Amino acid sequence: MALISFLGFTLLVGIISWWSVRKTDETSSDGYFLGGRSLTAGVIAGSLLLTNLSTEQIVGLNGSAYKDGLSVMAWETLAALAIVVTAMFLLPRYLKGGLTTVPQFLAKRFDVATKTITSGLFLTGYVVVLLPVILYSGSVAISGMFDVPALLGVSDSTALVICIWGIGIIGSIYAVFGGLKAVAVSDSINAVGLIIGGIMIPVFGLMAIGDGSVMGGLDTLMAANPERFDSTGNPGQEVPFSTIFTGMMLVQLFYWGTNQQIIQRGLGAKNLAEGQKGLLLAAFLKILGPIILVLPGMIAYYYFEGGLASSDLAYPELVRAVLPKPLMGFFAAVLFGAILSSFNSVLNSSVTLFGIDIYKQHINKNASEMTVVKYGKVFGVCLALAAMFIAPLIANAGSLFNYLQEINGIYSIPIFTIIVVGYLTKRVPAIAAKIGILSGSVLYIISQFIVGPKMVANALAEAKANGITDPVELNLIEAGAYPHYLHVMAILFISNILIMLIIGKFYPREEPFQLEYTKQVSIEPWKHVKLASTFIAIIVVGIYIYFAK
Repeated sequence: MALISFLGFTLLVGIISWWSVRKTDETSSDGYFLGGRSLTAGVIAGSLLLTNLSTEQIVGLNGSAYKDGLSVMAWETLAALAIVVTAMFLLPRYLKGGLTTVPQFLAKRFDVATKTITSGLFLTGYVVVLLPVILYSGSVAISGMFDVPALLGVSDSTALVICIWGIGIIGSIYAVFGGLKAVAVSDSINAVGLIIGGIMIPVFGLMAIGDGSVMGGLDTLMAANPERFDSTGNPGQEVPFSTIFTGMMLVQLFYWGTNQQIIQRGLGAKNLAEGQKGLLLAAFLKILGPIILVLPGMIAYYYFEGGLASSDLAYPELVRAVLPKPLMGFFAAVLFGAILSSFNSVLNSSVTLFGIDIYKQHINKNASEMTVVKYGKVFGVCLALAAMFIAPLIANAGSLFNYLQEINGIYSIPIFTIIVVGYLTKRVPAIAAKIGILSGSVLYIISQFIVGPKMVANALAEAKANGITDPVELNLIEAGAYPHYLHVMAILFISNILIMLIIGKFYPREEPFQLEYTKQVSIEPWKHVKLASTFIAIIVVGIYIYFAK
């Protein structure tokens, strides 16, 4: 029964998505990459939310909540503020310049080489880190929910590979052959199902620990572990409170404001007003994100008495324990849709970056739009295949969510740095951008994968030599041995900005940069954008104050 409902819902979404794009002009790069610049506020909001709601978020962040409690809500709640900044500051400039990709701005502001380096970093991060993590985490969830090894009579590792390739192939069909509009439409449909299904898990979980009462379950949960309902993280946890004011907001601003995977929805808006409404609707709904992405992990900690072998098992084990069997198929289907959403949105963004920023720019400058789309699709297939081969290798990566955020720092902060400097200055030259992005990546790699691990290992060795064996003490020693990676991101962000400004002082560009209005879409802002943005900011601050211990 569960398998039938899973297949039925998934097939329905596919048919609706195909029906919605059957007349889309896929020979046009605008129609294929941007959905014809016709996305409305509702489609943008739904697509943004579901792109962010995949298994690396649902499984990973709930796993973090299982370990540390409410403090990890920063990854969701603070996203609302980043989306507000994007809607008010970045999106008007993107649409004014008629951008198809974020690196296109860097070509106008600096030079083509800077754009190419940035596109290359995006693509490298997507194929080596993001796409494989999405495939791996999604496959673990689907394989566990349907017990694929027993169903097919294969080993766990074989079942994982089968799921990886199944998800990869279906996601590739959506993204490579459907274009952004197919991705956005399927996202919007799945978003409704995922929100319903996602809310069901904490509801049934609270009922399970509250003798059938949701509020009773919440009271029991808060009474049992009140210290875990603290919005301010402590040293040694994944999100110490101090990181909120350093690297956390930088990561959020990069992800929601400059990451091609995300901002491409905004770039496809029919006008600025629709884009801003879509972004702000997504921002408001992100405030509710912890109900789906944090609360289940906290329920799992109480339900299983903190006895799970791995924190990343918290969500799938809770689903298996509390969700009625007849609803399992529906929830698996919407979760499958969330997995596809993240995979195909990243893949579509990769195809866009390659087709417009690399193929058209460097390989065949005279290529027609049909040719650009064609070779973009070929590249997308190759990228998907590479990700499918890499995904099984992530099995020993540890905490998926923390791993993903730390690895992404290799390219996220350097790219965000040069975009910020590009918009806020007029005479910083192209050489400064190249130095900034390359130095940021190299220094981060040295910090996090050479210097940091060495210092942590020395500190732990010294502690054990002094007879310290308590896990809590060792965790605090490890946390204090080297700055948190979010602090490192902030340090490098400021350092790179200073380097670029110094270069701009002594070697300024000859003519000040001016952003021209291409008039591709209306950039008249939504009349309530400031009011809505202020309202969202007040709610976020209020939540933090209310739960602060």
